[in-house]
Amino acid sequence: MNFGSNSEWLDQMLRSELRVGIMSYVDKSIKILLIMTFILGISGCKRLKMSQKDLPVFNAERAYRDIKYQLDLGPRIPGTIGHDTILDWMQTELESSNWSVERQELLINGKKVINLIASRGAGDYILLGAHYDTRILADQDPDPDLQDDPVPGANDGASGVSVLLEIARILPVDHPIAIKLVFFDAEDNGGIDDWDWILGSRAFVRELTDKPSAAVIVDMIGDADLEVYYERNSDVTLMEEIWQQARALGYENIFIPEYRYSMLDDHTPFIEAGIPAVDLIDFSYPSWHTTSDTLDKVSPESLKIIGDTLTAWLLEKE
Repeated sequence: MNFGSNSEWLDQMLRSELRVGIMSYVDKSIKILLIMTFILGISGCKRLKMSQKDLPVFNAERAYRDIKYQLDLGPRIPGTIGHDTILDWMQTELESSNWSVERQELLINGKKVINLIASRGAGDYILLGAHYDTRILADQDPDPDLQDDPVPGANDGASGVSVLLEIARILPVDHPIAIKLVFFDAEDNGGIDDWDWILGSRAFVRELTDKPSAAVIVDMIGDADLEVYYERNSDVTLMEEIWQQARALGYENIFIPEYRYSMLDDHTPFIEAGIPAVDLIDFSYPSWHTTSDTLDKVSPESLKIIGDTLTAWLLEKE
């Protein structure tokens, strides 16, 4: 390399050293910035205490048997024997687990709905909800001859009920946060004659005098091929809390932090009333509103994943 005169050579050397020094400084600055970003990112996330070993055992097989029991009742359509029987059964199960239970009978759009409300604690509360009714007609069935038959509702109805009942059994009685478990009526018959969707939850929110701090709805979460995506109408902060909890339990492959669906579901009236609410739902379910929504389409493992995640999330609330 030819630098010419000594003065030119010295000038080039000084410039070269300056460039090296600047690049070294920039490189160190970038490293420091990355480290600080990482630290701030960690500090911005809540440090979760609950792990699998800390959780009360969610009995997935018992929850699965609860689905079978509901199916054995036949259709749980408002006004049927199955509908009356499931109300009696849910109330008995909840009271035996030390929950205070009331039936809320309301009229909405000319329809009588009966919501079942289980409560523990006083003051500000968190609400978990699921619908227990089933659809009158299997109008999405691929066989036209079956489209006038009722939907069995193993996943669409019974799975959410089973998860909430099992959570009710295992939550510590002395948990410091007040909780309501609400089993909504008349969610699933929109588009049939003079029925509309989500009547039970709409009537419930209409009558609210003390609003929950958060509402989490579980619907169609027993699918054996479970994937739960962000729902577009749900509260973002609340979703992130629940997805973070799922990751901490090792369920990050089930709770996928991507938006996929925009749902009209039992969370909708809460959102409209300004209450933070989330819809946990796997709407990618081929048996939706068909006669094939049967026991073989759901799995104990899926029930446990949802049950564990919500139980841990509740227990973090101290």
